[in-house]
Amino acid sequence: MGKFAGMTSNSSSSSKLLYLVTGAAGFIGSRFVQSCRKRGIDVISVDQLSHFKSRPEHAGIDYGTLVDREELQDWLPAQKNVKPSAIVHLGACTDTTELDETYLRRMNLNYTQALWAYASKERVPFTYASSAATYGDGSLGYDDDENLISRLRALNPYGESKRLFDVWALEQEKNGITPPHWSGFKFFNVYGPGERHKQGMASVVLHAFDQIQASGKVNLFRSHREGIADGHQSRDFIFVDDAVNVLHFALSQPIQRGIYNLGTGKARTYLDLARAVFHTLGLPEKIDFVDTPVNLRERYQYFTEAKMARLRNEGYPAPFTSLEEGVAQYVTWLRAASRS
Repeated sequence: MGKFAGMTSNSSSSSKLLYLVTGAAGFIGSRFVQSCRKRGIDVISVDQLSHFKSRPEHAGIDYGTLVDREELQDWLPAQKNVKPSAIVHLGACTDTTELDETYLRRMNLNYTQALWAYASKERVPFTYASSAATYGDGSLGYDDDENLISRLRALNPYGESKRLFDVWALEQEKNGITPPHWSGFKFFNVYGPGERHKQGMASVVLHAFDQIQASGKVNLFRSHREGIADGHQSRDFIFVDDAVNVLHFALSQPIQRGIYNLGTGKARTYLDLARAVFHTLGLPEKIDFVDTPVNLRERYQYFTEAKMARLRNEGYPAPFTSLEEGVAQYVTWLRAASRS
């Protein structure tokens, strides 16, 4: 206890919004916190405290009140005059190569269950990050029909930990134990400013930019599946600011309940992505294909594309940023950051 600072009194009767954001020092979390500040929303930022100081790309962000992620569950009930207007739970182990199922269960399942329980008891709206990794090899498609969730089989323990919470949340709803309104989002391939700390788990846009800066060329995985050409592995790439806008929509609309896809609805190839990076930099394309590591091949998704009809039916109106436009914005930001 005691590892937080800057606490101000915000009674539940206050008209000022106060969001509790977990994973606030992470990629999407930090971008979401920034957007809250621009909208005049106060924030309680939850993460490993060292992360707030160790990530230069997030310097200058006003994180508001800081709470250590390991202390949150003791800290929250102790707040008598502070009640969040909503909880945005983005904190998790997002390493798709993590194989320690006990660790993933604690970080991605049990932690989320505890926050859900608090939000249900205290009547706090709740939004959380699920993942497109729950779809596994895509054999059942990428439809966010909730009746399919129990049948999905992820390709890695990370994806399974996310799927297990989705299943649990729907079971809680059947038992009448839910926040006043709640939403989960299956994030597809998010890219954009603020992800460098993710290192190997960062987007291919960042890796491509770094490779071009270092060698003038980009390495992409060779295809190991018949019928799919090298570089034609496809993903639904979504710009981080679009993802942030959907989270705000879910809370302000509000979406009453449900688990939704969060992509653009249009798959694009890694070759398209690499070419967009070269185009933004004004450089000739130089692309080499390398073997996909053997330990990843059985867990590698060759195609993902979000079906977005359910979110559209909830009234989300904005178009999603095209891959070319998003890459151009991001690469321009990276180039400016590298010069500063």
